Amino acid sequence: MDIRTIIAGVFLGIGCFFIIVTAIGIVRFPDFFSRLHPAGKTDTVGQALIFTGLMIYEGFSLISVKLLIIMVFIFIASPTATHAVAQAAFLKGVIPWKKKDKK
Repeated sequence: MDIRTIIAGVFLGIGCFFIIVTAIGIVRFPDFFSRLHPAGKTDTVGQALIFTGLMIYEGFSLISVKLLIIMVFIFIASPTATHAVAQAAFLKGVIPWKKKDKK
């Protein structure tokens, strides 16, 4: 086992950890807007770490360039989509959770 495989495995493991934390956050947070936060932030970071691990494992090739392009698209699209969904929900009248509104 060479060092490149170990480093790729570390990136993949950390990325999977972020994805699991995202899933737990979506289930555990109290309202729609606070659930959007892990969906938009940690999910993007987890996917970026997974793609980085795959690029390290593959080495410099056409496949790693394609993975980089996908990663850049995710960095642009995911936060933009999260913002658009949050704005649409707010305009439709979804009220943000406040600390005094205990569930």
